[in-house]
Amino acid sequence: MKNIIGIISFIILLFGSNNLMAQTSANLDANTFASKLKQQPSAQIVDVRTSGEFSQGHIQNAKNIDVSSNSFQQLAAKLDKNKAVYVYCLSGSRSSYAMNVLSQMGFNEIYNLTGGMMRWRAANLPETTNNESTKPASSGMTIAQYQALLNTNKLVLIDFYAEWCSPCKKMKPYLDEISKEMKDKVVVIRIDADANKDLVKSLKIQDLPVLNLYKGKKLIWTNKGFITKEEVVKKLKAN
Repeated sequence: MKNIIGIISFIILLFGSNNLMAQTSANLDANTFASKLKQQPSAQIVDVRTSGEFSQGHIQNAKNIDVSSNSFQQLAAKLDKNKAVYVYCLSGSRSSYAMNVLSQMGFNEIYNLTGGMMRWRAANLPETTNNESTKPASSGMTIAQYQALLNTNKLVLIDFYAEWCSPCKKMKPYLDEISKEMKDKVVVIRIDADANKDLVKSLKIQDLPVLNLYKGKKLIWTNKGFITKEEVVKKLKAN
């Protein structure tokens, strides 16, 4: 009887400790994420964006494993489950999902970059395109070119989006409709955040999608996240 009790106690202790190890995960801001990486130079860094996004700029020594691909778990399984894994994407949503998947796969220590590369860039932290630590090269529209878009007597509605962004995709059809239906009063412009990193950084846009509404070159309304067509039209008609 004592032997049976001892075996049961050992099993409970064993599985309890393993489960405890598997739950070590945290969301970190950009500076904390960068600081921990410096402390662990051999850390496993996983960029879960698409290969196209990755090629435009990523954290040094990161490995690209697209979380939206069918092979994500197969490729992630090649990582060492007993070593810390640092995951990130552009805005933090895909990496949050990846962190949950990795946790279910049994990885012991997982860190997610809150706000993703948008917050990383806002903190002026280095990125690379060839695993040599450098500041990202200037890319996309300049702030002067952006301001030039506002030179009109009409309202200007600017949509910051990304191809991978699900809410952005849902909003695109009705923004196209508004562009046609209200063309006499409103100019609708869509700007790809991935292709205009410097502009996004200058305007301190750290989430997607974002709508900016201008009147007479003055920003009069901003919306972060999904919003319905009815709500946008109501705001446009009110101005």
